[in-house]
Amino acid sequence: MKSSEIGGQAVIEGVMMKNRNQYAVAVRKPDGEITVDVQKIEKKRTGILKAPIIRGVVAFVDSMVIGIKTLSYSATFFEEEEPKNKKEADAEIAVARTEDTAEEKQSSAGDKALVAGTVVLSIAFSVLLFMLLPMFLSRFLAKVIESQLLLTLIEGGLRILIFVGYVVAISQLNDIKRVFSYHGAEHKSINCIENGLDLTVENVRTQSRQHKRCGTSFLLFVVFISLIFFLFIRVDQVWLQAIIRVLLVPVIAGISY
Repeated sequence: MKSSEIGGQAVIEGVMMKNRNQYAVAVRKPDGEITVDVQKIEKKRTGILKAPIIRGVVAFVDSMVIGIKTLSYSATFFEEEEPKNKKEADAEIAVARTEDTAEEKQSSAGDKALVAGTVVLSIAFSVLLFMLLPMFLSRFLAKVIESQLLLTLIEGGLRILIFVGYVVAISQLNDIKRVFSYHGAEHKSINCIENGLDLTVENVRTQSRQHKRCGTSFLLFVVFISLIFFLFIRVDQVWLQAIIRVLLVPVIAGISY
């Protein structure tokens, strides 16, 4: 197999699947070879972390961390530099092997910091785009609409439109189209296994692209649950409305889970 190219640029191709206490990443490298990396998840949820709602928040954060880690791992196979000849590649490997343990630990700490920072920025962007932006947009109508109930419904409608519009917009990007294709293939594969069939290409092709535990569907649930929440939790001050929406994000995510 050859690595796919879109617009002359190599595309990062990989699939990550998680089951209980381990996950696997399969990446198709530029030369067509598929490499598989299996990792165990050491953390175990005990006590309050297994409680309803809280376990949803923990699962949501864990999914984001694993997702970013696997994406970073996949990207390491697709450097922008020109391909090196064998002698240069061997020389780089020899140099890499001389690195001491302290440097490896420093690199590991840097990777963890990068993942943590990316998770924080991703959550902040999502809250701003899907929670706060619809609220501020709906408040422009407050001068002509006095009903808080109607304003909340308009805010919820805007939130749904922004979410759907966002998904549609990014799906027009070539790289994301490829991601969505793999996403559908994952659903088909999982449905094949859960329906008790052998994991073969023929059996997978007959399965549905939809899956009840789809992460994108989960986000849509979050959007709808937030609409119901804010129908009953209403305050007059705009700044307090913004704070409440931010603070309730974990609760809404936990309930949606």
